[in-house]
Parts: sequence; C-alpha cells; structure tokens
Amino acid sequence: MPVDQIPIGTFSRITRLSQKALRLYDERGLLVPAARDICTGYRYYTYAQIERGIHIRHLLWLGFDLSEVETILSARERGDAGMIRDHFARRLAAAEQEIGRLHAIAEVLRTQDPLNGGFRMSITEPVIKDIPAMRALSRRERGVYQEAIPGLIGELCAYVSPADGRQPAAKMTGPIMFICHDEEYRETDADIEVAIPITGSVNLEGTAAEVVTLPGGRFASVLYTGPYPGVGKAYERLFAYMGEHGLASAGPSRELYLNDPAEVPEEELLTEVQFPIQDLPPSA
Repeated sequence: MPVDQIPIGTFSRITRLSQKALRLYDERGLLVPAARDICTGYRYYTYAQIERGIHIRHLLWLGFDLSEVETILSARERGDAGMIRDHFARRLAAAEQEIGRLHAIAEVLRTQDPLNGGFRMSITEPVIKDIPAMRALSRRERGVYQEAIPGLIGELCAYVSPADGRQPAAKMTGPIMFICHDEEYRETDADIEVAIPITGSVNLEGTAAEVVTLPGGRFASVLYTGPYPGVGKAYERLFAYMGEHGLASAGPSRELYLNDPAEVPEEELLTEVQFPIQDLPPSA
C-alpha cells in the first residue's frame, strides 16, 4: 500500500469522523476517497484529505447541516468569502436564539415552582363573552409556531407603527392576536394567522398583509398571566369549563397578547385565550 494511502479506519481516528459518516460523505461527493481497492471496495484517503475531513467535522460541530457544509466548502474552494460570512452570520443568529431559549429554561428550572409545571402563573375563571365581528390587518402562512408568530407580528407592527417615520398603513384598535387554524398541534407546516384589529382607511401598498373580517359570536375566555410556554394551562382550564357546561368549539382559537414582552417581565405577560363556542346537542 502506498505511503500516502490511509485506510478508512485510520482516517476515521484522525478526523474523528465515523466510518459510517465517511461512507455517507463519499456517496454525497463531499469527501471522496482518493483510492478504492478493486477487489474489496475498501476506501483509502490521502494526507491532503485530512484537512477537509477536519473542516467537515468542525462545521458540523458548529451546527451546520450537511447541505450547508457542502455549500461552505464549495465557497471556500472558490474563494467566495461573502457567501461563507452569510452562512456564519445566519448560524450565529440561530445559536444566539437557542442560547436565549436555554437561558429561559435555566431560569425556570432555577426559580419556579416545579409542582405547577415550572411556571409562575395565574388563570382567571372562564367567562362567556359576546364579541362582535371586527376588521383586522392579517398575515397568514404555514410554518413553525415559534418562528412564524414572532415574524408575522413584526411584519404587522411595521405596518401600523413604522419605525422609519412613514405613514402607518392602518390605525390599530385592539391587541395583536394569534389565530390557530389547525385542529392538532403541528411541529412544522402549521396554519398560522396573526391579526391586528384596525379602523379607518388602509394603505397596503408594498405589503403582504390583507384586510379581513374576523367573525364574531359567543366566546369562552380566560386571562392567563405568566410566561408564554405555560399558556397551555389556560387551554386546559377552558376545555374543562366547556366540558362542564356542555359547550363545543365552533372555530379557531385565538390568543390575544395584552402587553409587550419587551416591556414587562415574563411572569407579568398577559394573554387572553378565546374559543368560539356553541351548545352541544342534547344526548339521545
């Protein structure tokens, strides 16, 4: 065997990449062995390929997926520093978001009541409300709740409260709300709508938003005080109340955000949860 041919096992030890991973990278063309035994198919690498293997391991450790690793290494070979910087900036933003989430989890574990789901919270007694139909500025798309909802809220707020001094697209008359159109929880591809009640003339030029009429009717409602991840307790209380009083859901639920997480501690966040309702038919 030539001196510059490294068996896959040895190459695996040097680069800290498993043999299973190396076979996958071979199939994808990401790290192709320099030679292959004709009889056994056994893979051999060169010393020059060690650097590429180490780069792959490092990028995976940073959290890039294989497609991104391929793109970054290809850009590196072309000398495209701008593309590499863009990928690193996006990964940094994602890592900082995850750090924030983990800090929030650590704070819950450190300070909050484990017998109450880990959250300091309060929930009012459910009430029935008659809510009129309302005109609203709306954005609706499919996505992941934790990503889509803040993004859509940001878009709509930019229309009604532009930061650059532009004329608002509409006048806001009520709290921001999230409307869930799915009958089940979806990890991805959730049907998400964010709406802001408005009045007066509307200028939607250059926007992706639309004006809709949100239906009115009878709604069961509770007011939840506490961190957003604990809002499931409000749904639990509402469903129990609806079951006790022979009420059925008659449409998508709504979450109304009554204060700003940038202005109050998370234990003081106010969220009203509403369900449109109808009476259940009498039992036979």
